[in-house]
Amino acid sequence: MLWSGWGDPAKARDLPESVLGLLRDLLGVREPARAAAGLADVRLAPGRLPERITRALAAVVGQPHVQTGHEARVRHARGKSTPDLLRLRAGDGSGAPDAVVLPGSAAEVEAVLRLCATERVAVVPFGGGTSVVGGLTTASHDLAGGLTEVPHDLAGGLTEVPHDLAGGLSASAHDLVGGLSAASHDLVGTIALDLARLDRLVEVDTESMTAVFEPGVRAPEAERLLAEHGLTLGHFPQSFEYATLGGFAAARSSGQASAGYGRFDDMVVGLTLATPEGTLDLGRAPRSAAGPDLRQLVLGSEGALGVITSLRLRVRRAPTTQVYEGWRLPGFAEGRAALRELAQRGLLPAVLRLSDETETMIGLARPESIGSGDTGCLAITGYDDGTLSRRQAVADVLTGHGGTPLGEEPGRAWEHGRFSAPYLRDALLAAGATVETLETAGFWSNLPRLYDAVRLSLLGSLGSPLVMCHVSHVYETGACLYFTVVTAQHGDPVEQWERAKESVNAAIVEAGGTISHHHGVGRDHRDAYAAEIGPLGVEILRAVKGRLDPAGIMNPGALVP
Repeated sequence: MLWSGWGDPAKARDLPESVLGLLRDLLGVREPARAAAGLADVRLAPGRLPERITRALAAVVGQPHVQTGHEARVRHARGKSTPDLLRLRAGDGSGAPDAVVLPGSAAEVEAVLRLCATERVAVVPFGGGTSVVGGLTTASHDLAGGLTEVPHDLAGGLTEVPHDLAGGLSASAHDLVGGLSAASHDLVGTIALDLARLDRLVEVDTESMTAVFEPGVRAPEAERLLAEHGLTLGHFPQSFEYATLGGFAAARSSGQASAGYGRFDDMVVGLTLATPEGTLDLGRAPRSAAGPDLRQLVLGSEGALGVITSLRLRVRRAPTTQVYEGWRLPGFAEGRAALRELAQRGLLPAVLRLSDETETMIGLARPESIGSGDTGCLAITGYDDGTLSRRQAVADVLTGHGGTPLGEEPGRAWEHGRFSAPYLRDALLAAGATVETLETAGFWSNLPRLYDAVRLSLLGSLGSPLVMCHVSHVYETGACLYFTVVTAQHGDPVEQWERAKESVNAAIVEAGGTISHHHGVGRDHRDAYAAEIGPLGVEILRAVKGRLDPAGIMNPGALVP
């Protein structure tokens, strides 16, 4: 994957002059004063790992699988958020690991974690490198006690909480979270634990309809391997081409066919987690009443508690038919009402998404249609073998809410381009525009308030950005709102976006939404996550981390407030 952007460099897209003209005229976008840095120009701090530790790691995984060269460190420095890419394009390699380690088995992962805990080396698990919430960097302040700083008041959620949320614990409880404060001060270096070599399909159980994978299997390879058995996961997020199955579980990923196949955490029926303190092997039945389900502690843990080394996943028969079509709804409110009825009546297709008026206008703005006065909101529905029988009932509901069928052409266009948006972002960054996405979720009754709060926050902090939104995942009780923001770069574009992100995070918390539906917490959402779960929730999470990772080596700074 391109080190300073997304995907295959051969698929990079140039913006036509007509689009560049619109960016200049409507948003004031101007070409950056300086060209993007080359790979060799990225500035890295000297590696800090003592030679004896590097030799010890090589003894575990083999010398070729411990990499300390410039390119390997740059490629594992950050994820794929816009701030990540802006920093790399500016030649800023801060947060790069001191070494990249590629274990070849679960036993090697366990041995590396024991070694790193003993030697006080931070470990950042690395799958496909597609995090968009700061989940893969280890900036120096995260290794030096930055974990204890939590704002007193984030939208009123933590009004009377002291800076160190663990400070109110008893002495014994405080010892459990020692790895998050004082113990984090003396970490001697960082490795990126790249799981690319753990890439096997271990077992297929067609009677139970499950499959066991290692965590480093990339999504396209997983689908290819399952297709040999006539099976599929049905999980196709926008990161599909590069993300790994372990990353999907660690971040609670949700794919574009979630209406028909569910979120990725719905697919996980068993998993193994290696931690510095031992291994958890969880999930021996589809459902259980044997206490709290500890699988839910691992799902969404983002490498802060340990490393997922095995996944048992629910699979489905691969469909033989897939049909996508477009609908135009009168407005976003009418479209939401239609989606809510479909969800609550159990009439969901495999794919269901609704763009607001702005996203619809931009998405359909072909040269011949600009200025034509087209209005409304575009909905995409997709059907396969399991949902094709609902097609007419879905059409009846959409029609009942004022929907007009547009045929299969919009659906085919969406299917053809559904993984291409990140390439477009690279072109916009090169042109001098900042483009980023953010998402949240809420109950149906609260979605209008949440939608307005996010938009008003972005408009207030960025001036006159282009703000687009779509509903991409729906449930009986609520839905996800996914926003795309485009604005002109002014001054330091990283600082410009981070100010806006801080404001919108607070707005989401204040409006009663969750800080993330499927992107995860990482470092970017950590403080808002603390406000969402409250002081007691923070203490619980810290206590769990303190038991599994007492030395505080696992992805320090990510997830845990």
